[in-house]
Amino acid sequence: MKTEEFIFKKVVETIIFNKHYRSVAVKQLDKYIKNNIENDSSEELVDAKLKRYQFLSSFLNIAKKNLDRGFYSKLALSKLIHSLTGDTLIINGADKIKSKQIEYKSKYGEYPPGFIVLSPTKRCNLKCKGCYASSNSSTSSTLPYSIVDKIISDVYNIFGRKFAVISGGEPFLYKSEGKTLMDIFKKHNDVFFLVYTNGTLITPDIAQELAELGNVTPAISVEGFEKETDARRGKGVNNKVLKAMENLRQAGIPFGISVTATMKNYKLLLKNEFYDYYFEELGGSYMWQFQFMPIGRGEEELNLVVDPEKRVALYKMWEKLLAEKKYPMADFWNSGELSKGCIAYGRKNGYIYIDWNGNIMPCVFVPYYVDNVYDLYKQGKSLVHATQSTLMKNGRKWQKDYERPGYNYLMPCSIRDHYKNFRENIITDNTKPEDEQAEKALEDHKYYSSMIKYDDELEELTKGIIYRD
Repeated sequence: MKTEEFIFKKVVETIIFNKHYRSVAVKQLDKYIKNNIENDSSEELVDAKLKRYQFLSSFLNIAKKNLDRGFYSKLALSKLIHSLTGDTLIINGADKIKSKQIEYKSKYGEYPPGFIVLSPTKRCNLKCKGCYASSNSSTSSTLPYSIVDKIISDVYNIFGRKFAVISGGEPFLYKSEGKTLMDIFKKHNDVFFLVYTNGTLITPDIAQELAELGNVTPAISVEGFEKETDARRGKGVNNKVLKAMENLRQAGIPFGISVTATMKNYKLLLKNEFYDYYFEELGGSYMWQFQFMPIGRGEEELNLVVDPEKRVALYKMWEKLLAEKKYPMADFWNSGELSKGCIAYGRKNGYIYIDWNGNIMPCVFVPYYVDNVYDLYKQGKSLVHATQSTLMKNGRKWQKDYERPGYNYLMPCSIRDHYKNFRENIITDNTKPEDEQAEKALEDHKYYSSMIKYDDELEELTKGIIYRD
């Protein structure tokens, strides 16, 4: 282990295990992060570097606060920090993992995806308006346990990655071949999992099991406060969410908040009270915010899409949250400065998405695919084959062409923010829609014109904000 990495490890261990020196260690780690980002020669925008530092610094701020309040088990926090700091630092087997990434690059000319998002089942116990999964049927599609196991193995053994995101449906409803999601977490105990969940199934027993595993953090979906959450997710759901958070705090599991911004709740998301409630009162460790995407059933819900003016307002709110409140919140559309643009299409540090039918897509919000995991495995192929499809390569080419110095970070999404280009230059003749609604979106002239109009308005509003040094 290099001297720098050894020191880093000792600082992290001090933060976790030594309350007396925690404040000093946090300051040291904060300084380390800041210096690394400032010395990153690949990033030219000073403002983007500042945002990246503020975001990581805010994680430290909340982690220390929740550690001091006794909301974390030390094992769970150790694994979480190890996952967030990257493959070259204090993760066990880092050299072995890094060699797999280098091997991949030597074969294919670029690094593998940084992670995958996997929806192992479409089953859900709720029916939220506008959900892209849109199913609560007990007979909904579910991937066999053996397939899920092989997918995670590919991520580790071929991509050389130790991070996976589980979505749904409701992941905690997953059951196949006598196995549940917990069996995946147990078997792949060297992989860290972030699980998007409605939270209603996280009982004290489940929370305790997660604590013993130490490699899972749930991100619980809300719409706002009780009124907003129950309005979209069903009466009484908010109380179940609060109980789940209580169970996680008592078990010491770091958990996050997931919220979808719509025209119905955007005013609430522009208020400090919303973020104070989830970070200060309920002990959330991070928050992911999503702009409502008109895909799936959402194709019929264009009125829910946050308009360009309100989206810019949410961006400015995000700036304040990082700089003034030090809350680790990111919006996957408005926070392109953190990720250096679009993270779809299997790019380096990006991801691919696999749904409950085994369809392999560029992104959760790009419901179109070429390859299917069942077919690949029957042919003796791996997930690598899917990353090399023309659809995926077209997306990565657009990323490289678009993401040049001075580009508009506030329009990072290939489909939401550049729909005309997506239809003309990314999607291919052999690309298939995930479902009927995705197919209709390709045929609906109103949908097409609405997307183009949105993009034009957003470009006009944001070009004066983000082009700065």
